[in-house]
Formats: sequence, C-alpha cells, structure tokens
Amino acid sequence: QGEAAALPRMKRRDFSLEQLREFDGARNPRILLAVNGKVFDVTKGSKFYGPEGPYGIFAGRDASRGLATFCLDKDALRDEYDDLSDLNAVQMESVREWEMQFKEKYDYVGRLLKPGEEPSEYTDEEDTKDHTKQE
Repeated sequence: QGEAAALPRMKRRDFSLEQLREFDGARNPRILLAVNGKVFDVTKGSKFYGPEGPYGIFAGRDASRGLATFCLDKDALRDEYDDLSDLNAVQMESVREWEMQFKEKYDYVGRLLKPGEEPSEYTDEEDTKDHTKQE
C-alpha cells in the first residue's frame, strides 16, 4: 500500500491492450484498468484491484464487459479489443455508470486504443474534459 501511495501522478497517455496489461499490479506496482474506452489509475484501490483483491482479474485489462455483466470470470475478459457491440441497453447503461464512478474516484490517465488507432499527443496542462468532449 505504501509503495502505491508513493507513485507520482501518471502522465496522460493512451494505451493499447498490450500496453495496458503491464499495469496489473504484479509486474508493475501501478494498477490500471479500462472502462468504456477510458483508462483509469486504480492503484489507490489496490486492495480491490491488486493481485490479491476481489477484482484483481480486471487489473491491466478492459473491465467493461465484466462490469456490465457483473461477471468476475476470465470469460468476461477479451484478449482482443472489445467494442461491446453485443451488449444490451441495460448492460451499456451499467458500463456508463461504472465509468462515472471510476471518474469520480480515480485518475483518468488516457484512452484505450482501438487496433490501428494512433495515440493522442497530450500536453501537461491538458484536462480530462478535453477528451470527454471528443467522444
């Protein structure tokens, strides 16, 4: 817990699924997860999202499908980009609600890139709101 608290705030950047996987709390003390295309630093919630935590399965992954379907099985996680297009309206609403909760609690650090998508260039003073408008 102390190690996580000592980490500096992460500079904003975008992540491919492969890059996101490095931040699983095991290989790297920082823990990131994606919800609805946005990547959040959930390191301060390591007791939930760390390797030993009840939601550790989501660390370094796109958690959208698992959160939408309330499923904590590996089956709810995709190893390739998941556009969530097969989720129903209730499940998509659930994903958006989770996204809002993560926005309130954790630092937004960037976007989850679709295959072939180029990362954004971020400036140091750029605010999260600049990105939410683009979507």
